[in-house]
Amino acid sequence: MNITGNTVFIPGATSGIGLALAERLHAAGNTVIVGGRRQALLDEIAATHPGIDTVRVDTADATSIADAAGEVLARHPHLNVLVTMAGIMRVEDWTTGTDVLAPAEEVVTTNVLGPLRLIAAFVPHLLQQRDATIMTVSSGLAFVPLRVTPTYNATKAAIHMFSETLRLQLEGTSVSVLELEPPSVATDLLEGQRESPFAMPLDDFADEVMAILQDQPGATEIQVERVAFLRHAEARGDYAETVRALNAADPH
Repeated sequence: MNITGNTVFIPGATSGIGLALAERLHAAGNTVIVGGRRQALLDEIAATHPGIDTVRVDTADATSIADAAGEVLARHPHLNVLVTMAGIMRVEDWTTGTDVLAPAEEVVTTNVLGPLRLIAAFVPHLLQQRDATIMTVSSGLAFVPLRVTPTYNATKAAIHMFSETLRLQLEGTSVSVLELEPPSVATDLLEGQRESPFAMPLDDFADEVMAILQDQPGATEIQVERVAFLRHAEARGDYAETVRALNAADPH
């Protein structure tokens, strides 16, 4: 991915990783459109980040995604990068047998159906661009499970395999597929994560991602150094030990 000169839509970027990357991509010379559910946050971003456009979108709602796609493309007909950033994480205890299905379905809707619907809405347009990119967002937990977030882990594993397969299908076209694989980052994705000593500082993460994009333009997986412990556990042959270490360190 070329790090500058793009028009980038990042739904789910009103805070956390999405906003940090939006700020850096804008500073690097890209036109950036931030999407989110909460209009007040979008208004604040527009006021405090001159030049960044905003669009309201609920990535758990198929109609909202379709409407937002039409609005984005009408205003930015040269859009060539889609970053499917939106995601949620829920702690679940399936041993109780109660009150687990509804939050699990919510996670699946946002984390799997959301990205698939976004990509379906934009891929016909992206295929018409000379050089385009779809960046999906999985997680280190796509490769090693955190005990307390089973559905989140599963959705991110699904996004990883979908990204791998979509890349095969789009081979030979103008559209590249990148997969961003964050470790635990100090955001509000999960209660207490922002203050967790195990979470990577947000600015450090965003800066390292931008450095990888700049230094490795042909990369297909964007992995900061801290996530390699999880991403390559199976290849190293210490998967079981990594699972134990991850879950022993988790404060939940």
